[in-house]
Amino acid sequence: MLPDRRFLCALLTGPAVALAADAVSVPGAEAPFFEDLPTVLSASRLPQPLNEAPGAVTILDRDFIQATGYRDVARLLRLVPGMQIGQERGHSQWVTYHGLGSDFPTEIQVLIDGRSVYAPNSSGGVDWSALPLTIQEIERIEIVRGTNSNAYGANAFLGVINIITRHSHQEHGASGLLNVGNRGIADAQVSWTGGGNGAGVRLSAARTRDSGFRNVHDSRLSQTLSLRSDYRIDARDELTLRAGYNHINREAGYADSIYNNNGERMAASENSTLHLTWRRTLSQDEEWLVSFYRNHESSIDQWLASSPDFPAVPLNRNRQSDRSNAEIQHRFALNAQTRMVWGLEGRRDETSAPFLFAGGSPPSINLYRAFSNLDWHITPGWQLNLGGLLEKSGDKAAQFVPRAFINWQSTPTSTLRAGYARAWQQRNLFDIYGDVRAYAPGSDPATSKPIAWPYVPNPNLRTPSVDTLEIGYLGRFPSIDATLDVRLFHERISHFVIRRSIPSPVGPLALAGLPSSQFDNLSSPVVLRGLEYQFRSRPRPGTEILLSHTLIDRHTSEPEVAARTAPYSASLTWLQDYGGGWKSTASLLRMGSLAGGYGYVPGCAYASADYTSLDLRLARAFRLDGRKMELALNGINLGGRHQEIADRSEQCLPQYVNKPVNPASPMVWLSLAVEL
Repeated sequence: MLPDRRFLCALLTGPAVALAADAVSVPGAEAPFFEDLPTVLSASRLPQPLNEAPGAVTILDRDFIQATGYRDVARLLRLVPGMQIGQERGHSQWVTYHGLGSDFPTEIQVLIDGRSVYAPNSSGGVDWSALPLTIQEIERIEIVRGTNSNAYGANAFLGVINIITRHSHQEHGASGLLNVGNRGIADAQVSWTGGGNGAGVRLSAARTRDSGFRNVHDSRLSQTLSLRSDYRIDARDELTLRAGYNHINREAGYADSIYNNNGERMAASENSTLHLTWRRTLSQDEEWLVSFYRNHESSIDQWLASSPDFPAVPLNRNRQSDRSNAEIQHRFALNAQTRMVWGLEGRRDETSAPFLFAGGSPPSINLYRAFSNLDWHITPGWQLNLGGLLEKSGDKAAQFVPRAFINWQSTPTSTLRAGYARAWQQRNLFDIYGDVRAYAPGSDPATSKPIAWPYVPNPNLRTPSVDTLEIGYLGRFPSIDATLDVRLFHERISHFVIRRSIPSPVGPLALAGLPSSQFDNLSSPVVLRGLEYQFRSRPRPGTEILLSHTLIDRHTSEPEVAARTAPYSASLTWLQDYGGGWKSTASLLRMGSLAGGYGYVPGCAYASADYTSLDLRLARAFRLDGRKMELALNGINLGGRHQEIADRSEQCLPQYVNKPVNPASPMVWLSLAVEL
């Protein structure tokens, strides 16, 4: 399906703004050395000006994040070129780069202060509604748009999102935020920062509540507690402690799902983390970093399926997982023209989910990595970035991941880059060992035949790989205060994983409407080719305009796979400071037709239609009794209702033919931010 030409023409002829505004300097060794372009920390693990990074990078800084007024981190990512994001319900975020993701996407590495937040449990992915941090404590978000596994391992298959929190030595004091609006929105956040004698502490707490989309069973109540403490031992050494906890209750399911296999219910989950980092900075060009973290996740999600013959069949997705990770990293300069970083990482993942792995608990996974990146300025105008990673995961053979980029600064304001990268994707445990069987009430699983066996394991599943070629351009236009970042890409994925119907291992089953299936590899490659760019301009004081636009040409032998990537996406954002404390933000979002996830239902192919949506914010900052305050009116999903991602098993029921089952609802709320 081609993009709406009138919409694209309007975008291409309109003004735009880049998201990569200069990030605020952080005291101590964490501080990047900013010039006229921001420094990025995530592209190669080496601090680099944006025009020297090996690949395309978007930065969402603190001012931009606050200007949007968004309540969820995932919504911010809709304004990044190449990101394809949707919601099946209010608290369920599907976040991918260039689409293609499974029901729980694992193609992008997601980090908080360098710590991976991927769930090692059955399905993998990131629970975006249950991150153990608040938006108010985020300093900036760096998005590496393109394969970056050589720096961060297999989950950086198509990119990296690194969420960097504020240093606790910044802005001592307390602040609060309240949100109240339609759809049951009732949020409260409070943050306190203090300390002395080289020690800083930031403590944040948040309570997020809403009733989700209209006519969808998807309310949520999320509670978060987050701590960051930084202790400067001396001029060279600093310890950082990050601790976080989230508990969320949320509604799930549909009342009329077949056999109640996805019945309405209340689910609960907990997510906790402890992350300790020691940083020794010997000079601007040399630094040692040692870190250890432990994540724990658990979820209770259970209900009863039913049919005329079997009135109460217990089902559940109960699970818990633990991850322990240790890492050492050394960054240094070989000479005035060459810098290098190397490191070692070890990880252990343990998972328990008895119902999802009926054939036995999945094995614990031990992972080991050795990585290195070299940044060599061959001449003042030519720069070479070389990287490599050796990774061993579980019983799989060790994999080598290379990357090579060359950057040419053709003029003081123009940089051309070209590069190649390869990556292997670490499959989640459920793809390989997932084994779900339903038994009649009172039967013995050891001697009885299941009445349904929807997921059958495939221990022979091969590891997908991707080869990426890209050409990029970064141009700065000082006379109009504008920046243009362009990326042309060719991504060829081998052994792509899909879900297929198979005969039941035990013959015909009682619940014929739930056929058996298995994850399998495509025999032919999936190729994505396209163009994405972001253009930023500040045409006059107080005005900032942003354009992000992506076009993707999809080549695959499976139409179902092609439908998991939208052929285009775009966003246009206008930020305005009117003076006198008045500010506004408007974002126009456009997404092409998108299936989202496996969405596996035999004989049913469904993708949500193209849609356009509008987000608005109007804010007034003022002082009351000497305290800073801001009152804002916020709205998202404004305009006509639209569907972003469908639950295909529900959408394809006869009563919903040509009728979206879960359109997104407009949400409008008042927010009050207070300096306490």
